[in-house]
Amino acid sequence: MRAYVLLYVTLYGAFGVASPYWPKLFESKGLTPQQIGLILAAALLVRLAAGPLLGRLADRLASLRLVLASSIIVAAAAAAAFLWADTFWLVLLIALAQAIALAPTTSLADALTVSATKPRPFEYGRIRGAASAAFLVGTLVIGQLIVPADLTPIIWMNAALLMVAAAATALLPGGTPEPEQRGVATSEVRGLLRLSAFRIVIVVSALVYGSHALYDAFAVIRWSAAGLPPPVISILWAEAVAAEVVVFFVIGPWLLDRLGVRRAAVLAALAGIVRWSAMGFTNSIVLLSVLQPLHGLTFALLHLACMRVIGNVVPPAVAATAQALYAFGAGLVTAALTSLSGTLYATYGGSAFLAMSALCVIALPIAWWGFIDPRPLASSPRSSAGALRG
Repeated sequence: MRAYVLLYVTLYGAFGVASPYWPKLFESKGLTPQQIGLILAAALLVRLAAGPLLGRLADRLASLRLVLASSIIVAAAAAAAFLWADTFWLVLLIALAQAIALAPTTSLADALTVSATKPRPFEYGRIRGAASAAFLVGTLVIGQLIVPADLTPIIWMNAALLMVAAAATALLPGGTPEPEQRGVATSEVRGLLRLSAFRIVIVVSALVYGSHALYDAFAVIRWSAAGLPPPVISILWAEAVAAEVVVFFVIGPWLLDRLGVRRAAVLAALAGIVRWSAMGFTNSIVLLSVLQPLHGLTFALLHLACMRVIGNVVPPAVAATAQALYAFGAGLVTAALTSLSGTLYATYGGSAFLAMSALCVIALPIAWWGFIDPRPLASSPRSSAGALRG
């Protein structure tokens, strides 16, 4: 278990160190908001494409650890290369290389961890919780180390933590996960997309998750321009992550049981409307500290609601395909909105957050009318096949 904890803590710690501050680092290299938005969107798109391909490669090689370790090492090397990147095209090239390398890391780590629960069961949630906590700690620590004139600690810490994560893969057991059911028929995929509840999940999650695009790309830049010091920005960012962790492990299941998926999804959309509308008009530390915990609703609570709907309406035979489509839909919309966010921010400044609020306004009635609390499907193959045909 310690090896898995080390892998997750260092991997997600590396994410926490870099994710909030890559846009600010790119800005320090003279890039415009439009260029930053393009880089972030392109990175999202290549991650969407590379993840399944590298996962397939790991299966073909029957060596998940090898592909995971190799990917992490390449990502660390790409991070270090940012030290010498001083033009838009070079930053873009390095960012794309790192995005491709990081694409399969979390899914391969999850596959190895889930496999380990078969011969020696342990609490997966504890490991994932440690990962989220590491992300938070990484964000807090880097905020104390950087100053506006020197952002290189972001690069060094990201690369160093990734190298430790790569080394941690050597401590994992050598076995590979048992193959999952593969080769889902095209007719079954079409049947999955005919499930109206599943389509609603994809649409609502894409809208609400996508509304985070401007925040992810330009919140740090906006707050820095308003004079907020890096330690305060790190605390604000970490506050959102902490709220996510609390909702995932404590409040979320309780809310979901009492509200049901419909009201939970509506609450998430309402939280997005409030969060982005207010954020468009304020840089007050006090108000931002009140708004940031809403991330626990706009992301974590909605994710729990979506998972419950998928678990209830999707037959087990196509559960993995459903998860892939769910992630792909949200990722694709987020990438498109990230690409637009540079132009929106350059044109409207903080008022651009109102466009993100509008996405949640659109999601609100769809969530109310489309999210239901259905009875679970029977798990027999006959029931599953019938559900897809029907």
